[in-house]
Amino acid sequence: MKTWIPDSRQFAYLTWKQVDALPREETLLILPTAAIEQHGHHLPLATDTLLNNLLLGRALTHVPADCPMYALPPICYGKSNEHIGYPGTLSVSATTFMAVVRDLGASLHTAGFRKVVLYNSHGGNTSLVDVMARDLRAEFGLRTFTLFGSPGASFDTVSEQERTYGFHAGEIETAFLLHATPELVHTDQYTSHYIARVEEPELLKPEGSHANFAWLTRDIAPSGVMGDPVAATAANGERWVNEAAQRIAEILLAMYRFVPRHDA
Repeated sequence: MKTWIPDSRQFAYLTWKQVDALPREETLLILPTAAIEQHGHHLPLATDTLLNNLLLGRALTHVPADCPMYALPPICYGKSNEHIGYPGTLSVSATTFMAVVRDLGASLHTAGFRKVVLYNSHGGNTSLVDVMARDLRAEFGLRTFTLFGSPGASFDTVSEQERTYGFHAGEIETAFLLHATPELVHTDQYTSHYIARVEEPELLKPEGSHANFAWLTRDIAPSGVMGDPVAATAANGERWVNEAAQRIAEILLAMYRFVPRHDA
């Protein structure tokens, strides 16, 4: 899998003796969680994993070299059953996903580490990541943090419709990969579907409100795209990646320096 994470930040590139020498009370370890799933006719199955790696890798270049912060190998397989029925989607159950995160947390705890970030780039994992952050804190005493997506990116040219309902393989994800891996974007295969329209407000929403309806991609989008990639450009993708990377670096440093109130 292509990576943008610097070699010096790859936890798996260390020997066990090098790991043993780390300041384990201080070291911040980042566990990426993503997916391998359909992204329409124009984007690769690895889109969520590539974007996680891209954003995290760029962010880590902004972290001071003497700060002990490392990326763990990603959990590439996520809870992707919203994309069931599309060839290539590789989904695990909620139980399996949470068990893997729990067992990795146990390994980190046994090794003496105290700080871990769950950095997620797949919407289907979001609620599970929230659950596991609390569970890792409760079971192992790990100082656990969560981080999602691309905070800090302005998406300033994106329409309200796309910003609200461009969930999957739309303008933003396409722009990111046009910048980072243009050879993997099939620009002659764009399709567009939306789960809802901002100008037609409904009482029940697809997500993010007090009253939601459950959905599967095949209910909405025969091609697998929820959004419209047509307006995507590599230039916007580069700008948004840089904006997000700066902000993610700031957040990671805040997590590294975090001291809880009441010494909890």
